Amino acid sequence: MRVITEAEVSQTLSMPALIDSVEAAFRDWAHARATNNPRRRVHVPKGTLHLMSAAWTAKNYLGYKSYTSFPTGACFHVMLYSAESGEPLALIEADKLGQMRTGAASGVASRHLSKTNARVIGILGTGWQAESQLEAVCAVRSIEAIFAYSRDESRRKAFADKMSKKLGIPVTATENPREAIEPADIAVTITNARDPIFSSEYLKPGLHINAAGANSLARREMDTYSVARCDKIAVDDLEQAKLEAAELLVPHEVRRLNWERLKPLADIVGGLLPGRERDEEITLFKSLGIALEDVAAAALVYETLSH
Repeated sequence: MRVITEAEVSQTLSMPALIDSVEAAFRDWAHARATNNPRRRVHVPKGTLHLMSAAWTAKNYLGYKSYTSFPTGACFHVMLYSAESGEPLALIEADKLGQMRTGAASGVASRHLSKTNARVIGILGTGWQAESQLEAVCAVRSIEAIFAYSRDESRRKAFADKMSKKLGIPVTATENPREAIEPADIAVTITNARDPIFSSEYLKPGLHINAAGANSLARREMDTYSVARCDKIAVDDLEQAKLEAAELLVPHEVRRLNWERLKPLADIVGGLLPGRERDEEITLFKSLGIALEDVAAAALVYETLSH
């Protein structure tokens, strides 16, 4: 069994290759060649253990991610096994891997749900996770401008400077969320907000939204009416969404959203359901972060380092 460090993951993963790997895993899931189990959480007084597992049988891999979240920080690992023999293949430090695969999932969704001529991104949130979101969307669309907002002025300006240099695309820090979203063809929410920061007032025909920051019952980035007004809503895992996506559960409870409106991203990627059908559609990808994405990323790292 190989032990793979954070440094090796950072040196190995490229966003375009990871998007292709995650997309292939979703495609195989649509055709019963992969499976995913939703996240489960074990709470103790000072923190939480999170467990999630999946199998990519088409590639002969299965594995799980475990991570802890405590006031002192978080610790992430992925364990990858052979789906033929059960042999442990790799234990992978997975902080960077998780950041990259979350971005890659948004890249896959943007490839299938955003307008092909999308040129502008508006992003709410300017932390570490926001970096891979921009990198992924820019990998699948010819982006010409980015507008970014977060509450801390100095952090959003530093983020804009850093990502302008990294992507070679002008990134402008804005004074409020509206200024970031109004010019956008693709909107991204990737914050720690507990209460909605994305209002239905920001919606316009043709907008695609990647809502990627909230994955618990205690947090929402989008309000009830912005979710309800979307023409097409895709999720990475239907079962997991019903367990922990407060942005969908609240509209459902107040009868603004039927579960039948939620579509698996895997079925869209796999050709079983259509992606974007009209330029004026408003589309939403509610990303929760699932184990199959981790297994796809872990497989890519393992194969790259083994060759």
